[in-house]
Amino acid sequence: MGLTHIRLPKNFNLDERLERYADAIETNAPALAGRWAEACWPLEPQREDARAAYAEVHLDLGCGKGSFIAQCAHRKPEALHLGMDVEPICIAYAAQRACEERLRNMVLIPRGADALPQLFAAGELFAITLNFPTPYPKRHHARRRLVNVDHLLGFRQLLAPGGTVTLRTDSQPLWEYAKSQFPAAGYEMLWISDDVRAEHPEFPETEYERRLTEKGAHVYGICATPGPAPDDARIQEGRDAEQSLMRYLPDDLFSLDYVPLGMEAAVENFRNRERKGKKRIPGE
Repeated sequence: MGLTHIRLPKNFNLDERLERYADAIETNAPALAGRWAEACWPLEPQREDARAAYAEVHLDLGCGKGSFIAQCAHRKPEALHLGMDVEPICIAYAAQRACEERLRNMVLIPRGADALPQLFAAGELFAITLNFPTPYPKRHHARRRLVNVDHLLGFRQLLAPGGTVTLRTDSQPLWEYAKSQFPAAGYEMLWISDDVRAEHPEFPETEYERRLTEKGAHVYGICATPGPAPDDARIQEGRDAEQSLMRYLPDDLFSLDYVPLGMEAAVENFRNRERKGKKRIPGE
């Protein structure tokens, strides 16, 4: 979850929190590659269970404080729900939630997207969810976007047959950009929505999402599954697509009722240029 601003309680001790809720944090994640479903299955010798592994492994990439993944873990106890985030404070809060709510099928991994090839085997993940990822609106930051064609190509290697990647975002420009990137990476669209809350209420609503919608945001989304592997020409189409998210905004910036998080400064800059009678900068 991108651009999360967390107000820490007074006397918050990060190291102490991480140690207190360490049972929900996996710090040696590469050692579990290919066997997450079995390795995280709770050991209960007193109970004879025919199963010895979770039925599915779901990944919340950029899980923030863990509200979304915790609700998913409650709703689907037969699946293992993994939350990844590079922000230690987010990991601490999410681990606290997992421990206090006794969610043994929720595990936190303090790593970023670049570590995915080392953490999971081919076909190990049933679903990858991207909840409000950082949009990185500038053209020269496009490769950081989790819905960039190259990231999506990496995801498809880790997905089980029929597995999905789901994007939810308040950024219409990121959503418009993603609609060119998924097909370029060989995905088949299962659904595209400009109002995920209304059309797909099965997704848990988080406090973060509510704060955005209260400010006037719509939640846009895409759910896709890997199709036939794309050829080089198709992949290049994604790389050649317009990479500046500013180009996906309407011509009349003053008509915007809501400016996506991460784009406020850029939009205000362009509005100021228009007030002075100047055109948009081509390189933005």
